[in-house]
Amino acid sequence: MENEALIDEPLKNELSAHYRAEGRHYHSLAHIEAMLVLAGHYRASLHDPEAVETAIWFHDAIYDSRAKDNEARSAALAEKKLAGRIDAQRLGRITAMISATATHELPQFGDENAVRDAALFLDMDLAILGAPPDAFDAYEQAVRREYGWVEEPMWRAGRSAVLKSFLARAHIFHTEEFRQRFEAQARENMARSLEALGA
Repeated sequence: MENEALIDEPLKNELSAHYRAEGRHYHSLAHIEAMLVLAGHYRASLHDPEAVETAIWFHDAIYDSRAKDNEARSAALAEKKLAGRIDAQRLGRITAMISATATHELPQFGDENAVRDAALFLDMDLAILGAPPDAFDAYEQAVRREYGWVEEPMWRAGRSAVLKSFLARAHIFHTEEFRQRFEAQARENMARSLEALGA
């Protein structure tokens, strides 16, 4: 396997255990697998596909809906587990991609190939927003279950704010490919969800 050096079977098993933890309804192995499928589809467009796959495996490894630093902690885990396996520059790109999932803003890389990879990676993470309505609704319900401890009025206000911030962006997706494929549906899904939250 060509990406053996970055993510080997023992590491996959270790990370899979994180994704199988109790309370994960959306941020589970299924989400990672869906992103890996997308990475496969767009592999020819990726400059460093192994780095992107590695970022996918690690990006939600730490996930606690009550915490505000999941992305930073997931990036730190990648740093710890990959130290010595790859050069520092490549590791830096991977951890920057993971950290960027906190805001979904592009990391500031000097290298346009790295920026392009990060853009595709972030778009893969948000592809669910542009899924067919029933899949999107199932995603929304799964996220709601992950935040089961939040009372309904707080949930409605918080989730509405998140959806509004995405809808206010000039583009939800960073790449032309994902905009063409998912942008219109994503806006439709989120507008519908917002309406339901306000009902």
